[in-house]
Amino acid sequence: MKTIILAAGVGSRLKSVLPKSLNKLPNGKTIIDNQINILRKLGVKEIFVVVGFKKEIIMENYPNVFFVYNPLFHISNTAYSLRLAFENMDEDDVIWINGDVALEKEVIKRVIEKEGNAVAVNKSKCSEEEVKYKTKNGKIVEISKNVIDAEGEAVGVNKISKKDFYTFLQALKEGNKNDCFEK
Repeated sequence: MKTIILAAGVGSRLKSVLPKSLNKLPNGKTIIDNQINILRKLGVKEIFVVVGFKKEIIMENYPNVFFVYNPLFHISNTAYSLRLAFENMDEDDVIWINGDVALEKEVIKRVIEKEGNAVAVNKSKCSEEEVKYKTKNGKIVEISKNVIDAEGEAVGVNKISKKDFYTFLQALKEGNKNDCFEK
């Protein structure tokens, strides 16, 4: 099992001088601290962090993970960052987490333990910016920011099984650098 944390973005909507993953939680830890601590407690040994904006700050503070640099962080989106990470790892089950998501251990644990591919979701009302989803017979049939009559939000924790690793990587390669991985 490998994990990717997508932490390359600028976070322009927050108007922060730091990467979003370095925002502090009420407990004083950063979002990425929380994510890495949870992953380690769950036994994940290989954590890849995709960096871009102010990458040095993240890299200096987290020396015990692998880094993948997205040189196009200012003009690309999550699919491109994810592609770069997949191209730098061997075939395996892969969990990826948006670097700006504060989560409970149980959410990540349930995705790790799920057989096959998985997307963590909730049933909350969504605004325009959230990634929304629809299901049919218990399977996600539509997922994007543009879903109409959404059932809830995809919360930013996803899994691709080892058997689908190369199929997923090929789909990422066929996209363009401005795509979100949901596409």
